[in-house]
Amino acid sequence: MLPSVRTMDRPILNGTLNAALRRLGYSKDEVTAHGFRASASSLLNESGKWHPDAIERQLSHIESDEVRRAYARAEHWKERVDMMQWWADYLDGLKRN
Repeated sequence: MLPSVRTMDRPILNGTLNAALRRLGYSKDEVTAHGFRASASSLLNESGKWHPDAIERQLSHIESDEVRRAYARAEHWKERVDMMQWWADYLDGLKRN
């Protein structure tokens, strides 16, 4: 989803987003990349619109059963697409207000 600018076949490093946030002037006490995921998880769950398993899949939380993990990537696909549109609309609404 977020390819490295140095090696396009690999993702960005774990600390890249946090480093970008620091360059924008945010301290680690104000915001972290993981905080965005935590906020999304809370808001998506609290909305009551989405199946908890769909939220977990979208956040790529690790499935403990290895066989299930191999087949779980596409689970709840339609719901996850709708969820991400809802999330984008939610963020757009925050930006407008």
